[in-house]
Amino acid sequence: MKYNTLGKTNYQVSELSFGTWAIGGSWGKTNDKESIRALHKAMDEGVNFFDTADVYGDGHSESLLKEATKGKEHEINVASKFCRKGDIHDPKTYDMPEVRAYLEGTLTRLGRDVLDLYQIHCPPFEILKDGAVFQVLDELKKEGKIKHYGVSVETVEEGLFCLEQENVSTLQVIFNMMRQKPLDELFPRAAEENVGIIARVPLASGLLTGKFTTNHQFEEDDHRHFNKDGEAFNVGETFGGLPFEKGVALADELSWIKEGRHDMAQAALKWVMQQPGVSTVIPGFKNTQQVIDNLGATEVTPYTDEELNRLRDFYHQHIHQHIRGAY
Repeated sequence: MKYNTLGKTNYQVSELSFGTWAIGGSWGKTNDKESIRALHKAMDEGVNFFDTADVYGDGHSESLLKEATKGKEHEINVASKFCRKGDIHDPKTYDMPEVRAYLEGTLTRLGRDVLDLYQIHCPPFEILKDGAVFQVLDELKKEGKIKHYGVSVETVEEGLFCLEQENVSTLQVIFNMMRQKPLDELFPRAAEENVGIIARVPLASGLLTGKFTTNHQFEEDDHRHFNKDGEAFNVGETFGGLPFEKGVALADELSWIKEGRHDMAQAALKWVMQQPGVSTVIPGFKNTQQVIDNLGATEVTPYTDEELNRLRDFYHQHIHQHIRGAY
């Protein structure tokens, strides 16, 4: 396993880490015992960073991480997120009493006294521009309740604004070969400011596994069913903002990436890890086999410059114009 410095945190984190949305909920059926086994397998293979949030299964993924990381709290870095338990548009959601309550709940579920990284969970841009939430996080950091903080953003514009905030250590962004906009300005600027980049939705909600057909039916409690057009939250979180049928067609045109790289998913993850400025990529998982499969991406053949240029051109010519929502 290769390890990268996560921005101002100075944590050395595994280049492939894991997000825990899927084992918390909103991705169809899960099995807690299998989720714990999968988390142990990831750690056994050198993964030392996990991303979660208080709304993933209403805190369930945090509780699973508590069980899985017991006795390894000083070895395993955990990042959680807050604000979406409340009204994300109400400034009071970001006041100290509310944020402190969110944090205490997270710490209790994780079984920790201090959190390695606390992230604002995709707030409206107006909240970020107001700036008060950064002062709250500065105070919690001074109190020793959090070690570092960052922001999970939906758009490049939001990310660029956050880079202007002195104590923002990390940015979490939607980034995959179907969603390449951050490469142009955001990642270079983040590198200049020593802000770590956590890449989420790296497989475009499964499109880049190449396993879907246009008539695929998702379970009703899977966000790929109930948020496919942005009905529940930002459309970019589901299929990277692409209409599902169009995404399936585009993924088919990208199937060449798996040649010499085992399969399409591992090839897609390798592409993310290979991009300058990415500190870690956080695919999701629901079972041990998915952890093993994702970890295989660390071993596959890197892309040549010619292949990277081909993928960049394909994005600009065939994908960019189909992505919905601000990004």
